[in-house]
Amino acid sequence: MITPNILVVEDETITRNTLKSIFEAEGYNVFEATDGAQMHRVLAEHSIHLVVMDINLPGKNGLMLARELRENADIALIFLTGRDNEVDKILGLEIGADDYLTKPFNPRELTIRARNLLQRTMSEHKSAVENIEIFHFNGWTLDSNQHALITPEGEIIKLPRSEFRAMLHFCENPGKIQSREELLRKMTGRELKDNDRTVDVTIRRIRKHFENHGNTPEIIATIHGEGYRFCGELE
Repeated sequence: MITPNILVVEDETITRNTLKSIFEAEGYNVFEATDGAQMHRVLAEHSIHLVVMDINLPGKNGLMLARELRENADIALIFLTGRDNEVDKILGLEIGADDYLTKPFNPRELTIRARNLLQRTMSEHKSAVENIEIFHFNGWTLDSNQHALITPEGEIIKLPRSEFRAMLHFCENPGKIQSREELLRKMTGRELKDNDRTVDVTIRRIRKHFENHGNTPEIIATIHGEGYRFCGELE
């Protein structure tokens, strides 16, 4: 079993040391960075499985760095945000973060979320090699090996992990209404709490891919009061 490598990107020394101690106590290999330049150096030298990153960083902030991270690597990402900053949470999800936690955080909750996320992402990589699932619908393709949507024209759209998990669940359960609770469990492994926008933001991002192609019919329908339903015609 591979020991996961975690990269903590945090400029506050006390918080960074606390995070390092928490993860090392769980048996993980922990690397540190205080800004984007150091983050990229660590990523270039080591195989990182999870990045835990503060949004408020010197130079490029966490949101900007997350865009770079998503463009160049398929690495799990947890954001640390200010307790009352709802905008940062939504923006983080829009960019493709897998999860977020507010400061001050509960160490036990952090380790549980990190462990669940690592178990899913690392097992997904293993299963992708062993069992490639491909779904075709309305001229589109969902390729589980690439974690990508392929447009009718052949353009490959790499999906953040939350979008891919949602689409895979939809394709595996065509026509069935999926509650927000069920979708969140499939996407993140955690339970839905009040005012959690993760599912709604993710569905909005997925819909944008299809809306950019005018000939595509409604693929994901909102069922008011119940959840969402995949309406694509699987071949």
